[in-house]
Amino acid sequence: MLALLKLIQSIFKTLHSDGTPNQVAWGITLGAGLAFIPMLTLHWALLFVLLVMLNVSFGGGMLGWALFTPLSFAFDPLFDALGRYLLITRVDLTPFWTRVVNWPLIPYTQINNSVTLGATLFWVITLPLVYLGARLGITKYRAVWAPNIEKSAWFRAVKASSLYNVYRWFAPE
Repeated sequence: MLALLKLIQSIFKTLHSDGTPNQVAWGITLGAGLAFIPMLTLHWALLFVLLVMLNVSFGGGMLGWALFTPLSFAFDPLFDALGRYLLITRVDLTPFWTRVVNWPLIPYTQINNSVTLGATLFWVITLPLVYLGARLGITKYRAVWAPNIEKSAWFRAVKASSLYNVYRWFAPE
């Protein structure tokens, strides 16, 4: 229960942070990449390093990762079909893939796996849409929804509850 409250608190902290909508949106976009691209690949690790090193919202990245992970599992058949199309069906691309896989470090990307290739390509194609949608959502949330949520009876009841007060006592700032 405390972990769930901690997650909800971190989401609200990210949405109400001093970070610009651009920073939070880029964090969510990189988090979507972490969700779509299979772990233990070189480009997944590079995305994680970018999330940590760039001036983007790390909390936004974790939020994007959490939001897009269920979609990633649902889209696995699509990723596989896209990857199979590019790796197997398109025989004219075979020499290209042979050259690419023989480049240094490329085997660590597992780009010859149909799901990995399809997921990576899907993320690259949807990157502008995820970024623009996240930026619009953050801007709208901060301007319209946040004030209404804070005024709601539900939000005031949660803040007044003893469970919330116990959580605030133990939660690190």
